[in-house]
Amino acid sequence: MLKKSLTIALLTAIPLMACAQFAQTDADSKYATELLKPGTAVPDFKLKTPEGKSQKISKIIQGKYTVIDFWASWCPDCRKDLPNVKRIYEQFAPQGVQFLGISFDNEAEKWQKAIADYAIAYPQLSDLKRMRDSEVAKAFGVKWIPSMMLIDKEGKVVLSTVLSDKLERTLTEVMAKENPVTLQGTTERLTIDGAKGKLAAIIQKPVLTEGQRCPMVMLCHGFSGRKDGPMFELIADTLMMHGIASIRFDFNGHGDSEGDFVDMTVPNEIEDAMKVYEYVRDLRYVSDVAIVGHSQGGVVASMTAGKLEQGDIKAVALMAPAAVLRDDAIRGSTMGATYDPLDPPEFVNLFGSLKLGRNYITTAFSLPIYETAKAYQGPALIVHGTADRVVPYTYGERYHDIWPKSEIVILDAFDHGFSQNIYRATDIVSKFLIKTLK
Repeated sequence: MLKKSLTIALLTAIPLMACAQFAQTDADSKYATELLKPGTAVPDFKLKTPEGKSQKISKIIQGKYTVIDFWASWCPDCRKDLPNVKRIYEQFAPQGVQFLGISFDNEAEKWQKAIADYAIAYPQLSDLKRMRDSEVAKAFGVKWIPSMMLIDKEGKVVLSTVLSDKLERTLTEVMAKENPVTLQGTTERLTIDGAKGKLAAIIQKPVLTEGQRCPMVMLCHGFSGRKDGPMFELIADTLMMHGIASIRFDFNGHGDSEGDFVDMTVPNEIEDAMKVYEYVRDLRYVSDVAIVGHSQGGVVASMTAGKLEQGDIKAVALMAPAAVLRDDAIRGSTMGATYDPLDPPEFVNLFGSLKLGRNYITTAFSLPIYETAKAYQGPALIVHGTADRVVPYTYGERYHDIWPKSEIVILDAFDHGFSQNIYRATDIVSKFLIKTLK
């Protein structure tokens, strides 16, 4: 039996394609510098409820994990962020997390109206003073709103941030440690014949009774990535908890698979994916097959689905699909390396010791990405971030345009690897697959 916690280290085997983005500083480096630091005890104040009653902060947060959301009805960034904060509240309140809003409104009527207009369900307090005049703001170090703090059961700060996505990421990790989940199922390491030799693969399968069948999801990693790492592990674990099997594998020249990276092309990765599809399709316990791809793996997944017969693939999910790779080849620039696209060399040196082969460039130059993918007409999901500097999100939007049964989720300020909150991105994909396949 496979037993493992859902708390997975975020820095494990992140695909190199997105490494440059992961070094970016976020808004906390500018706007959260004076917020209370982790381990600091929360100061106590007696404030007013919307009904005008006095209430101590300590009476609300005592003995519970608590999120304090500093905001004001006059703040446009707060109003923009409120739907996300409410979504996080609805997700974590059932797990015992308390939310408390502290407003820097100085007009009670406008504060009360905003609470009603936005249907805020969690407790609210205020000293009815603007932020610059508020002793609460000074004590908590609030210089910018919205700001958020996660407080532990002992009343000490766990996280101070101006980013609700960072808050959600931290809450996910804290709650996973508080309420660890034991997965029930099996894991199998195997090899499958691919385009350039053996492909290393991992199958996670839920507990099945004799003769029972379940869906299988293929997980296709990106350029220079591999099957291991938090993104696909989170999806695979969640699917298994819901009775869905998954297979993640290293493409040729990647990870533990055979072949040389310099010989890798998108067409031979499609061939790899086809071989994996043929393998899982013939497993007796597999009912339907779906496919997920991140970055270049998204291109491979979409084109594989388009090449197969209608109905062979029951669902497709693309995460930051890198259809830009064709335009990159035409421009003569791939992952920062430049070359003559009309007469490319035998190979181009990339980051580390990787070499991009001539065949990759020549095949990418005329790759019919959308033309091939368009043949797939089943359910599809595209997830992309507006801060993706590797693949602009408009490339994801085009998939949505060509697939009539698709839905798209554009995550504001998320990068190519969804590092702002990888749990949110993988949860969106997992829920789509569970909804579509079960």
